[in-house]
Amino acid sequence: MDDNLHSPERRLIELRIEHAELDSLIDEAAGSTPLDDLSLRRLKKRRLGLRDEIARLHAELEPPEPA
Repeated sequence: MDDNLHSPERRLIELRIEHAELDSLIDEAAGSTPLDDLSLRRLKKRRLGLRDEIARLHAELEPPEPA
């Protein structure tokens, strides 16, 4: 059970959830309550980092099939 808590699959799910939450936060900030530019840039940078980590983990879990 403890191994499942730290599995790459679980980490991938957690990253996707965090990415979706950041998407919502950025959309809300851009639409209604404007954040200062620095805060918005930090959120976008974090979102980009999450996307990169998600892609890396996904590739690790599902390597491309040989041609």
